[in-house]
Amino acid sequence: MNMALFPDVIVNGEEIPPAAIAAEAQNHEAPKGKPGIAWRKAARALAIRSLLLQEARARAIRADVQELAPGRFETEEEALIRGLLEEAVVVPAATEAEIRAEWRKDPDRFRSAPLWEVSHILCACDPRDEDACAAAESRACGLLSRIDGDPKGFAALAARESDCGSKSGGGNLGQLGPGDTVPEFEAALRKMEEGEISSEPVLSRHGWHIVRLNARADGHVLPYETVRPRIALALEKLAWARASREFVRQLAGRAQITGAELDAI
Repeated sequence: MNMALFPDVIVNGEEIPPAAIAAEAQNHEAPKGKPGIAWRKAARALAIRSLLLQEARARAIRADVQELAPGRFETEEEALIRGLLEEAVVVPAATEAEIRAEWRKDPDRFRSAPLWEVSHILCACDPRDEDACAAAESRACGLLSRIDGDPKGFAALAARESDCGSKSGGGNLGQLGPGDTVPEFEAALRKMEEGEISSEPVLSRHGWHIVRLNARADGHVLPYETVRPRIALALEKLAWARASREFVRQLAGRAQITGAELDAI
């Protein structure tokens, strides 16, 4: 990217180095062949960052660096911005009426997780190896043709043929919930009816699976009292995000900024 083609970004007299914008641009999506879009997004992000840091220093904000995850810490600048927002952006807690109104929009959104009791036969392969993948698929199709919907036959075949450790239990994986298995496998389960055997093998990162859904328990709508804390937290986060954007708009409105567009904050 020719950085000379893009304007200098200056926030209240403080220039943001083009190299910093180029590095930040790697974090922003843009259509192929249009690097300028990523550049403008990066310039905007760093201009906002500069505004916040300038305001934090003007207010003499003090904030200790916090651990974000085991072994991963904020930078000093990230701590300053967090400290500024904690001081400047304060939102009231959602009222009972607001929480209940949000729940009433669609109580069906708040359901307990489904459970699936599952058995499978695995024909293991590395899906990136085309020959091995094709051979495993052919083997899985052959095994599937021998089951013919028979659950007892399924367990016996799994015990003999499956490449998964579950073969010792006739392929039984026990109860699974959302996130307990790989996405490809879970997607297949969500489409199956109780007692059904997959009509064709299912490919995952582990290989080809013949899947039997032994039983399913669909999630039920949770009572208001159970989901109230979750709704309250979501409303608080939404209100905080709106207030944060408004705070940045106020800072931008009284700042002198060139080379970056902050109008759409």
